[in-house]
Amino acid sequence: MNKINIALAGPRGKMGSEAINMIEQESSFQLVAFIDRVNNDSSAVPTYTEINECFDNQEIDVFLDLTNPETAKKHVQIALDYNIPSVIGTTGFSHDEIDQLKTRSKEQQVGIIIAPNFSIGAILMMKFSEMASTYFDDVEIIELHHQNKLDSPSGTSLKTAQMMKKNTKNKQEEPNQARGLFVNGIPIHSVRLPGLLAHQEVLFGKEGEGLSIRHDTFDRKSFMPGVKLALKQVTQLHELVYGLEHFIN
Repeated sequence: MNKINIALAGPRGKMGSEAINMIEQESSFQLVAFIDRVNNDSSAVPTYTEINECFDNQEIDVFLDLTNPETAKKHVQIALDYNIPSVIGTTGFSHDEIDQLKTRSKEQQVGIIIAPNFSIGAILMMKFSEMASTYFDDVEIIELHHQNKLDSPSGTSLKTAQMMKKNTKNKQEEPNQARGLFVNGIPIHSVRLPGLLAHQEVLFGKEGEGLSIRHDTFDRKSFMPGVKLALKQVTQLHELVYGLEHFIN
């Protein structure tokens, strides 16, 4: 069986470190290059400070980006220039940016997966919330993350609101009240504090009852099964897919 050759951008980050361990332990994967702004000559895997140089010199089957929104947006366009499938593990893409990437990837028949969350439990939380929204018209989302998270609201909470949009009633936005940011008529409340990793609670209410669906991430190792799934699935795609829920029945 041929191995999937993977280039990883963001190897020094916490997610990158976990991804390296996972890739090295997976028999069907081969880590062939790092893309980083710091050149690590001591690594057995070659490090490139320029993504074009990496793609020019290595045979890459899948590009995995675990950097930040601005860097990932540049990287994914360059990967498309080389017709290399990409798995993007950072949020911060706007709807217009996703639509543009979807159009281009479909034209070129190149797979891209942008995953707001790699956790299987978090994806189930989103799917369960989508189910519940059929029966509850009123819902609010509270998302809590570590203080260094760049985007707010989180990509997971935005994706959850998007998935529930077709079932929930559109409510009047209330920009002058302390009710969070309204997305598709659903208030999202963001918390950023030291000691947290990634947590989300979806609260439903109707007369006489309430329903709470919560997911907590305590260790980044929980993201790795989703990363592995995305790396395997993206080679079979011919356009962009936003969210891993499309691969979990």
